[in-house]
Amino acid sequence: MTVGLISDTHGFWDDQIPALLAGVDHILHAGDIGDPSILVGLERIAPVTAVMGNCDGLPLDARETEVIDLGGYRFLVHHIVDPLAPHDRLARSIAHHHPSFVVFGHTHKAHDSRVDSIRYLNPGYAGRIRFNQPRSLAILDLADPALPMRLIDLGMV
Repeated sequence: MTVGLISDTHGFWDDQIPALLAGVDHILHAGDIGDPSILVGLERIAPVTAVMGNCDGLPLDARETEVIDLGGYRFLVHHIVDPLAPHDRLARSIAHHHPSFVVFGHTHKAHDSRVDSIRYLNPGYAGRIRFNQPRSLAILDLADPALPMRLIDLGMV
């Protein structure tokens, strides 16, 4: 099973996304979606689980945190995460759900680390180019979850 990871689209649909995520079994969007049309486009590729980001609001119908089991692993998706010091509410959610993976966004920087038994993943950002930072999304292959997520460069669109 493969999981597409995307975050911080901020309402921008990159036409590369369908081809890059073709064949994934599920997509996790880690917030700052920006426009419901982004989720509609992603749903055409695979089922989507998405969370609200700090820049999101109505008319998006998403929660702050989602927990989903995929391929025998539990994922917790939340937008703003400090892997070394999660805020109290998030720390309680992690303790309650015991995820294998925490997927987050917000920083606009790709991240892949392990804290204790939990792997923290941030696919970077897929929105319009900002601050000359690299744009990316990622694919995680659950056949071997120890492998690094495959970071995919979206270029300078």
